[in-house]
Amino acid sequence: MKAVHIVTGTALPLDRADVDTDQIIPSDWLKRVERTGFEKGLFSEWRDDRDFVLNQEQYAAANILVAGINFGTGSSREHAVWAIQQYGFEAVISPRFADIFRNNCTKNGLVPVTVSAEFNAALMQAVLADPALEITIDVERLTVEVPAIGLETSFPLASGTRQRFLEGLDDIGLTMRHLDEIEAYETKRPAWIPTS
Repeated sequence: MKAVHIVTGTALPLDRADVDTDQIIPSDWLKRVERTGFEKGLFSEWRDDRDFVLNQEQYAAANILVAGINFGTGSSREHAVWAIQQYGFEAVISPRFADIFRNNCTKNGLVPVTVSAEFNAALMQAVLADPALEITIDVERLTVEVPAIGLETSFPLASGTRQRFLEGLDDIGLTMRHLDEIEAYETKRPAWIPTS
């Protein structure tokens, strides 16, 4: 996982509430053996509609997804996070995330930014009015800023999770921080204990 300190860019406004993981990445995509190529399945059932926001050219370079309330409900598939990231998004802003989805985000390096419903509505309207509007998410300071319109707020992130982002540590990376202790234990482990 790469370290994330600041995410700056434009946003795609997904003005829909209660978006579940099956809508983010339909179950047909879960049959893939590889962990790549999921961006093609992102919101694939909605993308058949030419007017769907992901098909609109003015949002093609967006790297921040501004979603409605209750984003990522449903099954616990990590594929939803992979699809969002592989499409090019580095952060998702919403008033509420499903717990499992938020947890999958933090373990894969996608920043889940929880904001008030009022802030989210103001941001959604601002992005709809100006697709080139620049947004800055600061993981160190835990802030979201839209300088051009004076919009700013803070967002919560557990200190351990924040540190994971800042240091680029996934679960394996966290374990590897203790490599010396693990190796020291292994040298003292009795030979009669099975290794597998």
